[in-house]
Amino acid sequence: MTWLVVIAILSFTLGLVIASLTSIGDFVPELLRGAWVTIQITAGGSVVAVVAAVIAAMGKMYGPLPIRWLSVAYIETFRGTSALVQLFWLFYVLPYFGITLGAMEVGIFALGLNVGAYGAEVVRGSIGSVPRGQWEACVALNMTRVQTLVRVILPQALVAMIPPWGNLFIELLKATALVSLITLSDLAFKAQQLNQNTLRTIEIFTTVLLAYLAISLLITLGMRALERRAARGLGRGRVS
Repeated sequence: MTWLVVIAILSFTLGLVIASLTSIGDFVPELLRGAWVTIQITAGGSVVAVVAAVIAAMGKMYGPLPIRWLSVAYIETFRGTSALVQLFWLFYVLPYFGITLGAMEVGIFALGLNVGAYGAEVVRGSIGSVPRGQWEACVALNMTRVQTLVRVILPQALVAMIPPWGNLFIELLKATALVSLITLSDLAFKAQQLNQNTLRTIEIFTTVLLAYLAISLLITLGMRALERRAARGLGRGRVS
């Protein structure tokens, strides 16, 4: 855990040192503006992904037949097609149906729904990993299906699903580089633009590389902390 903190701090520091020593400090504000767009899309997309994943997983596992079909259709469509095509479809095709979203909204929803399709299987698998005896014990205690799910099953499944969700959030972060293709000026776009104007390729892209690494390490740290908190809530002690 400590080494992750050290690497994250070193990444930020090294990026700033490179920017200062190579006289690209004047461009840092532009990179920070791009980084802010990247962080907004990652955060917003993560929320959309979690909500979509939980709804799709519950619909697939416990919903009536039409809801199961809709859940499966969503999961298979977004897992089986390119995130780039999904971005283009929401940005360029939806207006033909009278629905026009801004580039930021499209970036958040497209990437969030894409990652949510993978997350739905994580949620489903984590719930399925809870021993069947837990359900049977709750039936014996005369608990309803909803009470069993909310009070007993989901808290246990949460601990199992947090690590894979950390990986999915990092995948979402990396996918944000695609949003420049729908006119958003994210971190990758800003780097490319600065490189074209200054030809300081090594300095600019090394700084951006370290920025992505630092953000992904912060996501990992956050998810580890959440995992430890969830494990303590279940009385499972320290999570390595």
